[in-house]
Order: sequence, then structure tokens, then C-alpha cells
Amino acid sequence: MADPRSYRPKPGEIPTQPGVYRFRDAKGRVIYVGKAKSLRPRLTSYFQDIANLHPRTATMVTTAASVEWTVVNTEVEALALEYSWIKEFDPRFNVKYRDDKSYPWLAVTLSEEFPRVMVGRGAKRKGTRYFGPYGHAWAIRETVDILLRVFPMRSCSSGVFKRSQQIGRPCLLGYIDKCAAPCVGRVSAEEHRRIVDDFCDFMGGHTAGFMKRIEKQMYAASDELDFERAARLRDDLAAMQRALEKQAVVLGDGADADVIALAEDPLEVGVQIFYVRGGRIRGQRGWVADRVEEGDTPELVEHFLLQLYAGEDAEAIPREILVPALPPDPATMEALLSDVRGAKVHIRVPQRGDKRTLQETVAANAKQALALHKTKRASDLTTRNRALEEIRDALELDEAPLRIECYDISHLQGTEIVASMVVFEDGLARKSEYRRFVIRWQEGSDDVRAMHEVITRRFRRLLDEGREAPSLVPREGSSTADPEGPAGPMLVDPETGRPRKFAYAPGLVVVDGGAPQVAAAQRALDELGIDDIPVVGLAKRLEEVWVPGEEDPVILPRSSEGLYLLQRIRDEAHRFAITHHRNRRSKSMVESVLDDVPGLGEVRRKTLLKHFGSLKKLRQATAEEIAQVPGIGPATAASIKEAVAKSAKAPRVAVNVTTGEIISTELDTGEEM
Repeated sequence: MADPRSYRPKPGEIPTQPGVYRFRDAKGRVIYVGKAKSLRPRLTSYFQDIANLHPRTATMVTTAASVEWTVVNTEVEALALEYSWIKEFDPRFNVKYRDDKSYPWLAVTLSEEFPRVMVGRGAKRKGTRYFGPYGHAWAIRETVDILLRVFPMRSCSSGVFKRSQQIGRPCLLGYIDKCAAPCVGRVSAEEHRRIVDDFCDFMGGHTAGFMKRIEKQMYAASDELDFERAARLRDDLAAMQRALEKQAVVLGDGADADVIALAEDPLEVGVQIFYVRGGRIRGQRGWVADRVEEGDTPELVEHFLLQLYAGEDAEAIPREILVPALPPDPATMEALLSDVRGAKVHIRVPQRGDKRTLQETVAANAKQALALHKTKRASDLTTRNRALEEIRDALELDEAPLRIECYDISHLQGTEIVASMVVFEDGLARKSEYRRFVIRWQEGSDDVRAMHEVITRRFRRLLDEGREAPSLVPREGSSTADPEGPAGPMLVDPETGRPRKFAYAPGLVVVDGGAPQVAAAQRALDELGIDDIPVVGLAKRLEEVWVPGEEDPVILPRSSEGLYLLQRIRDEAHRFAITHHRNRRSKSMVESVLDDVPGLGEVRRKTLLKHFGSLKKLRQATAEEIAQVPGIGPATAASIKEAVAKSAKAPRVAVNVTTGEIISTELDTGEEM
């Protein structure tokens, strides 16, 4: 149970504008989403004496480990963003739907001859177009009621519709002009379909065209002295404006755009991006980075666009990118992104209207993120530096290990042996540098031998890549940790200009295990002639730090920041190895069970795996269903059914060979025992 005071923001950090906030637990999961007219008093109310809080609220704040927020312009935007986040994260402490109902959708049954608009819940159905989800069913019903005067499509149930057809009279909505009454033939199916299409376009965000058309018709009717029709169109226009206010945050033209804003100071830059698709905000991301070179806002925008969209799929690049300042050569940047996307991309600085307002909102979030980062960084940086210094002093290293690599081994009863390599730089995970290994020999469970192989392969690759770059090979006798040497940070691929995969030498190697694993890792380095990279092992039972050649381990205090950092790195390597192991195991499980089925070769085993997807589904299938797979006859299907039935009685145990820890005890189905 966490103490809310441990993550309470300082009063000056919390803005007073409207916004949406998220509480996260220690694992980073969002557990509560809320909105506020003013964020400061609302968030402050959560950090009062726990005895004064509602029991559920007290449980939430003690479960949470952090809180974050996003600033918006209006309460309507806050409401819409809250809806989006509740749907996206499904927070456990949000109580709007305590009746266990799903979120309400606005649905249009396009598969019917006369499509119907309705508000519903539950799973989506084929042939129906959905809008939402929305926070309250009554809110979307009110919106639909407003729009039916502009788009008089059918909204009645099938029973009411058939009854009106039988008696030849429309329902009440038909009499008050909120339905075109296709049930009695006032409009044809084609005319009604056009009304439905217009309604769907409007709900999909393409609102500007309808607003302009209604306004034009209103003035035309006024010029023709048809004031009754002009008044009705005026009311229609007002109805659409009210409906837009009740919808999520939108750009009226249904734009697909990325809206980017920067917050700068001499040392750092904060970046925020809102993803707008179909006129609605679909997501948000933020970064804070050090300014490593001089440059004004245009240069920063150019660097950010290149990093953001480099290597992205074409679908990830929108047709419009809104930025605070154009890059130095906008035409070239547009041409580059257009080539990747396969269609024209526009980079613009919004000057007025909704897009300008939205970018101001994004800029406000960038400023808040940068300010919050600066208040936290001092303490975080100090803690990380202290951890690295404690490791340096405890291990008697020449300098603090700014790059630490950790290795872990996992297997399944001596098979499917895999290893992981995780990297922490300056005390932070560098996930782009993580690597996974498959052990080439797959018999036995010799974790010492496996560790030796992994260390050998990783550091032989380091040396090999150095030899492939002759201009960077150091003179004889230079260190592998030399910045100008084969392992130095200047080692890049001459073709791509990017660092090679194993181009960086660590300042410390950590293995998950005790003295035997450490000895195996040190022996691998000695065989490669590498003598300037220290190796230690972290034994899980007593959290002892083992050093090669030493009889006794190094004992770090339990409160040591250095020990805590080593534990985080070891646990991350453990998690990464288990994930890799389970992924490989799930792919091979079906084939291993079917090895002894006569007449079933590799091609047909793969066909079965592709058809059923998992051994669990294969076991649930009948022999007749298995026989329907191409190439599988009735006799073979019966043999397969018998084989998978037998495998259900054979438990398999997944073990981490380094620690002896049982990862999972399960049947071949993947179902826990």
C-alpha cells in the first residue's frame, strides 16, 4: 500500500486550467481517470487526510503510485478526453458503469434496407456502423434527437416499423418531422439511404460542408421571402451547432492531422503531439529531450519530424501536420514524407480557427510537461548518479558504469533454451538496445554453458564489427572501451549511418546468477582477449553481488540505491527472457505434440497450427472438424485427436535455469494447473 504523500505533486506544479487526470499504479497501469474544471483544487482534494476520503477513493489513492494530467481549453474537451481514456484504459476505479454495462455506442444499421439509428451497448455486429463510445447514453440520445430534425432517418424498432407499414400510418416521429417515414412510402429506399449517408458523414466529423450548405439554403430562402423555411433552416443550423458541442473534440472539416507543439528552454525541449483522426483527438504523446546542439524552433521541428516518422508505416503519417514553425526547407520535408506516405502531406503553421486553438492546447500541455519534468529531474538525476557511484565504489571500478548490460537464461526442462540481454544507460532502460539469443545446442540444462555461449557471441560480435570498420580500428594495444576503438560510440554502419547493433561496449556486465555464472562469463571474455570490462553476478536468494575470483560476495546495504538499480536491471532481464521463451514455446508446442502422429509431416503440422492457432483450440476441435483441414483425412484426424488428448495428461514445467525458479507449471494447452 503506497503513501499518497510519496507521489503528491507540489501545489505549484498543478495548473488551474480545465483538464483530465490519470492515476497509475506501481506497474504503470491506469487505475482511475477523471476530469476537472480546475485541476489544482480537484487533485489537491485527493491528498487530504485519508480518513476524510470515501473508502473507495482512499483505496484508489493508496493503490496508485503516480498521477499525471493533460490540460484542455474547455470542459467539453475535458469530458470528451475523459471518455476516450476511460474506453482506452478501462480503469478499475472508475465507477460510472457499476452496473457492468458496456459503453454506449451510436449505431447505424447499414445492412438493413431502411437503416436505423440507435444507441446500444455490447459487442459490435457486422453490417453496422458505430460511433463513439460515449460516456452517457442519455447524452448521445439527446444529440440524436437534435440531429433527427436535420437528418430525419428511421430510429424506430423493427416492431414499430412493421406495425406502421401494416396500418399505413407513421409513428409520432413521422408526424413531427423527425423521421422521413419510409414505412409509409414518403421517401424511397434510395432517398432514405442518402439521408443516412449524410448523417454518418456528419457524425464522422465532416461537418463544415453541411453547415455551409444549410446556411446557404437559409439565406436563399430569406431572399425568396420564404421566411418560414428560412426559420426552419436557421433552427436546423442551431441544432447542428448544439450537437457539435455535445460531441468529442473535433476539427469541423473531419481532418486527419498530427498537431505538434514545443516548449523550449536553453537546456531542454518538451514536445507534445495530439493525433487527430476523422476530426477527433485519438491519442497523445509527449517527450522531453536535452538540447544537444544549437538551433532555433525550425531546426528543432525538422529534427523531430525526422525522428517521429522515420521508419513508420505509411498509414502512420497523416495528410496534414500542424507545427509551431515551418522547418528550414518545408518543401523538401513535405516531399520526403509524401514519398513515404504515398500521398501528399502538408506541413502547416495554423494561423486561426479551430486548428490554431487546438495547437494552443497542445502547446499548453508541452509547457506543463516540461515544467513538471524540470521539477522532478533534479532529484531523479541525483538518485541515479548516487546509484552508479555506489556501484563504482563497491566494485572498486575506475569510473561509474554509465552503460550496464545484464544477461539471463531461461528454458523449459532443458529445451527451448533462450537468453536475454538488456541495457541500462545512465540508470535508465535503453530498450532499443535489448537483444535476444537462442542457444544453439538444445539438450540438457547447463546454464553455465549457456551463459558462456551468450557472452561469447555478444562480445565476438563486438570485436567483429570493429574489424569491419578499418578506419575506426585502434592502434595496437588500445582498449576496447576506447571511444575511437572497435567498441566505441563512433562505430557506425557506413551504409546507413546508424550505430551497429553491438557497437557499444558496456561499463559493467551483470549476469543473473552466482559464482558459477560469473566465472563462465569471465572465462568467455578472457578467451576473447577482453580484459577491461568488469563482470559481476547478482544472486537472487540473498541479493549477493559476486565478483570473479573472489570467494566471498560483495554485500550492498539493503537501502543502497546501487543495489536497487542492479535489482531493477536483473528483474528486467528476467522479464525479457521469460517473454522470449514463452513466445517461442507457444509456436513450437503444437508441432511437438504431433511429432508421433504417423503420416503427419512438417507441412501438415504447420497447416494445422495456422488453421487452429493454438493447441488449446486444436484439442477442443472434433475429429470431423480436424478432417476439414486441407490434406488431413479422417484416419489422420482420428490419430491427431488421440495424440492431443494424451498430451493433456502430460504436465510441462518451465524453469529459469539460472535461479531454479519455476516460471510456470502447465498442461500443453497453456492452461495453468
